[in-house]
Order: sequence, then structure tokens, then C-alpha cells
Amino acid sequence: MSESGWNMESGLVSIVVPVYNAGRFIRETIGYVQAQTYSRWELLLVDDCSTDNSRELINEEIKKDERIRLVTLKENSGAARARNRGIEEACGQYICFLDADDIWMPDKLGEELAHLKDIQQTVSSSAGFVFTGYEFADETGAGLGKIVHVPENISYKQALKNTTIFTSTVMIDRTIIPDADIYMPAIASEDTATWWQILKRHGVGYGLDKNLVKYRRSANTLSSNKLTAIKRIWNLYRRQEKLSAAGSVYCMFFWAFRALFRRL
Repeated sequence: MSESGWNMESGLVSIVVPVYNAGRFIRETIGYVQAQTYSRWELLLVDDCSTDNSRELINEEIKKDERIRLVTLKENSGAARARNRGIEEACGQYICFLDADDIWMPDKLGEELAHLKDIQQTVSSSAGFVFTGYEFADETGAGLGKIVHVPENISYKQALKNTTIFTSTVMIDRTIIPDADIYMPAIASEDTATWWQILKRHGVGYGLDKNLVKYRRSANTLSSNKLTAIKRIWNLYRRQEKLSAAGSVYCMFFWAFRALFRRL
């Protein structure tokens, strides 16, 4: 049971969005959530000391929809701490993450939640971690036709070699996985480190191989720098997971192959 289970509302999905100078996209992002066919959600927009008009735009939307909440950090702390603050504030049984420039299809929440419940009923009652497929998109949000397919299930050892789990596709059941295991470390590639942490402690994650998310790629994003990405993953293997040099090289070979294949 989650530490915050005392105020957890069954069936409610808490959507955590870290916001930093996201004024360009934030109204669209809120709109994608409001368009969901599954309507039992709360949207936690965690402002990480934006210097643009993000807060003003969010406050305008709050006046129109009581399901939206603004959480304001006192100092710029990065995406990991912003997401962690959102988890602390969340009232829902389920946690989802959405980056401020990514796009959800209208049936993302409904289909993913149905998939999670089906897995819990037919495969494992202790299943608490699911994720979906996604498509790369350009800066305008137009799909590029490159869809990332996800496996039916994935273990910790498999995930070390295949970082196919994308943050904006994840759904976590907090009655199964405690908040302590969902909190993200304040390191580079904190999301990948968190998925590994969850899989290591709770076993298998389950994929829904449907394209329900668009990952908007910008030329100036950190992930677009391939050398930086390699260094981040290598540091995760060596420092976070404490793998040997040989083990790290082995995992990185498969990671690099799959990462390249996804982007071709």
C-alpha cells in the first residue's frame, strides 16, 4: 500500500506534468488530458520556477476545470523533483506521467487502465506497472510514422538492455507499488532509473502494444544528443545499478542497437 494511501481515491488517475517554460505547449497538453475518454482524473501541473507565462496560462485553465491543480516549487529543481512533488500531492490510485510537450491519444487512459485491470485479473494480481507503444513526432506534433512497439512483458534484466519504456506512456497502481519506489532519483535519465527500480523490486512490467502517445522530438532536447545519451546510460549502468564494466558493455551493446533501430 502506498504511503499516501490514507487519501487515495479508488479509480482516480493522477497525471503528473513537470512544467518549465512550457507556455508554448501547456494549453495543448491540458487539452489532450481533457479529451480523454476516461474522465476520472486529476491533473497536477508542477511548475519548476518557469520564467515565461506558463503559470498564468495554467491558472486560466484552472478556472474552467476543477480537476486541474497547479503545484509551485520554490526553487528550480529539475524534472525528477517536480515529478516527485506531484506524486506527493496525488490523490489517485493510479499515477501517470506526461511531459509538457508530449501528446496523448484520447483513449490512452481508458485503454491502458483496462489493460492493467485485465492483467491483474488474468495474469497476476500483483501487476502494478504498465506502459504503451508510442510514435515519434516533430516539433509541431505531427507523427513521423516511426512507431515504437513494446513487448508483452519485460523484466528488470531485459529492461537493462532495452530502454523501450517511455515516460509519457507509463501507468502505475499505487496500491501495488508504493510511492517510495516511484520517486525518481535526481540524476540524468531519472525516468529509466525509476523503471529499473520498479522492475527490480516488483518483477514484471506489462506492455500494451498500441500507439497511444506521441513523443515530440525537438532538435535541442537532451535526448537528441547521442553522445550525451550514451554517457547517461553508461553512468546508470555503472553508478546506479553497480554493474561491472563487462556487464555494462554487454547491456549497452543491446541498448545501442535497439535505440538506433527505433530512430531509423
